[in-house]
Parts: sequence; C-alpha cells; structure tokens
Amino acid sequence: MTPSELSAEQALERAAEARIHTLRIPTPFAVGRVNTYLIEDDPLTLVDSGPNSGKSLDELEHQLAERGHSIDDIELIVLTHQHIDHIGLVEIIVGHSGAEVAAIDKMVHFIEHFGEDAGKDDEFASQIMLRNGIPEDVVQALRSVSAAFRSWGASAKITRPLRDGARLEFRERTLEVMHRPGHSPSDTVFWDEQRRILFAADHLIKHISSNPLISRPLAESPGQGRPKALVTYLESLSKTRELPAEIVLPGHGDPITDHVALIDERLEFHRRRAEKIYDLIVEQPRSGYELAQALFGNVAVTQAYLTLSEVLGHVDLLLDDGRVSESERDGVVYFEKAP
Repeated sequence: MTPSELSAEQALERAAEARIHTLRIPTPFAVGRVNTYLIEDDPLTLVDSGPNSGKSLDELEHQLAERGHSIDDIELIVLTHQHIDHIGLVEIIVGHSGAEVAAIDKMVHFIEHFGEDAGKDDEFASQIMLRNGIPEDVVQALRSVSAAFRSWGASAKITRPLRDGARLEFRERTLEVMHRPGHSPSDTVFWDEQRRILFAADHLIKHISSNPLISRPLAESPGQGRPKALVTYLESLSKTRELPAEIVLPGHGDPITDHVALIDERLEFHRRRAEKIYDLIVEQPRSGYELAQALFGNVAVTQAYLTLSEVLGHVDLLLDDGRVSESERDGVVYFEKAP
C-alpha cells in the first residue's frame, strides 16, 4: 500500500507505531479541536498545548491519562507557532512538570511577552483595517473581540530557542526544524526524515485552506512595508511540497497522506481566487474592504480581518505580477487595473 492510499485511521495507526499519539483538545473557535501530539520518547514531549481553558486542560489530562501519563510527566513542549489555540496551556504544564519549552528563535519574544505583543498585534491589525477601508466602528468592535480572546493564550519562558535548520535530538528520533512562515510569521514544521513524518501544525490542513493572516512582523524594522503573507505562504508551501513525506500531521483534522496533491490543489485554488479578484478590480477600483464585500457578501465583524487578509493576499499576487496598481484617497488604499 502506497502512503497516498492510507486512510486517516491507518495513518494514525502508523504514527502510533512510531509512538506519536494525537490528542484532540477542544477550543472555543470555529476551527474546532486542535491537535496536539504526544511523542513517547526521551524526553517525553508534547507538540503544542491547546488553549488556556479549564475544559481544554481537563481534556488534555484525560487523554494523557489514557496513555499512562500526566502533565507532570511532560519533559519538553515544542511549539509550532504563536496562535493561542496552540500555546495557551504551556505555562500551566510547565508549572506542573518543569518541562523545557522549545520554539523557533524568531518567536521567543512573542511567547515570553504574550500580553504586550498581542496588544501590538491588535494595533497593527487596526491600522491595516482602517487603511483598507474597514469602518472604524467595525475595527473597534473587532479589537474588543480580540482582547477578549486573548485570555485563551498565555506567556511562557522559552528555554530552548531553535534556529531554522537545527535538529531536535531524542533518544529514538531526530526532528529537523523548518521555518515555514505564511499562516503566521512563526510557523514551524518538524521533519522526521527516518519515518517520513512531518509535524505541520496549521501550515497544511486537509479539510480547510490555512488562512495566511497579515501579521505584525516578529522583527520589525523602520520603513518596513505591509507583510505579503500569502506570497510568503505559497513560497513555504512550495518548499514543503518537495519533502518526501508519507504522513503529515496537521494542527486540526485528519492526517494527510498525499501532501503533494493537496498542495497542488491549494496552489490552484489561490490562482483561481486571484483571477476572481482581478475581475472585480477590472470592473472598478475598489478598496480591500470593498473587494471582501464583493467576494464574500456581508462580512461578519469577527471575520473582517480574516477576509481582508484573504483579499489582500491575492491582491499582492496581482501586484507582484504587475497586473494591478494601488493609489490612496483620504487615507484609504484602492486597487485598480494596471495601465
């Protein structure tokens, strides 16, 4: 049986044979449960933690107990990226177990200063929204929602900063650290070359397309322009496509057993979406918010920044191709067909 013929259940069984167990932890978000992974090796390791809630903690403890462990036993926590459904319980686990915490070096400041940096992220997103035509009342409402969600995250001390290309050594395996930004600036995948298993987190998800959110750069510099999250994400996907992975373990949903075909589908999806947005721009110049409304209809407040990121990402592809230009009127950016 070839890897692409494996069912999700068979892929999970093969991972379990490698002593990798999927723990599905509840979240308050529309995406549903988040996958954390228990690696039974030396050190006993948890990849991501789930959000900071009593329900999530109870579920984590219960699923660990089913495998003969408790959070007190965890010796290492490996973080894949900065989003709160993946980092929220780290501080609590460390408080019980004294576990080390490993994360890509670019993410260290964010995790160690979570409250401060999350506030900076909200300010950054607000400026992006206003500059792209989202009304101020919607921006303020979304900031309130974001501030409320912040309690699902938490800060933690990173004791093992990881560089891109480094290797995490265990008694029975080695994981190569690969920075794959796009979905977030800190997205990191971990590659077990011997077993051809990739811990991909939200970099690649089977049932939904990962939204490359326009995020504040982790290392800001003067004069830095707006990040091109989708452009970056597609570059990262192209790198992941070249890995000879047989099983990809995502941050949500079922394992992936044919990542090349899935990535090709996603690349084609983004090409078609860019063409659709180009047609809207050809009709008339539009702001990012106007494009989002034309594409998605009446956008819910909680989805305003997600849909704006989606639109601007595809506009960036068109800008890079020289097919679209931008101008500014009254502090708002409009996109139009290039001359």
